Amino acid sequence: MRELFDDILNIDGVKGVMLISFGGEVVFRDLQQIVLQEAENRNWKLFIESMAGIRETDLIFEKGRLYVRRTDLGYLIILVGSFVSIALVRLQCDILLPSLKPAKSNKGIRRLFRKT
Repeated sequence: MRELFDDILNIDGVKGVMLISFGGEVVFRDLQQIVLQEAENRNWKLFIESMAGIRETDLIFEKGRLYVRRTDLGYLIILVGSFVSIALVRLQCDILLPSLKPAKSNKGIRRLFRKT
């Protein structure tokens, strides 16, 4: 799954990427070592519940930023430095989002009309 996030992780100033399900479970995590220790013991369920209805947001702090984007699987959280281009991060997320869609089953009448 890491190869899906390589383009985002290769942007200068990106400190890590997390994909958290709507239930609060960490689906994917690739963080720098300093950030990793603090993120290990967090309960993400409350954070995810507070994000209900938000498609994307950019949270700015004194020493960095969090760019949060809703996906079909949960929320994508990107930790970035203060001077990283959010437009570049947003563009890479736009490219990534179709890859994060859950697989659809062909049950029901639709399977009769599938393309061959």
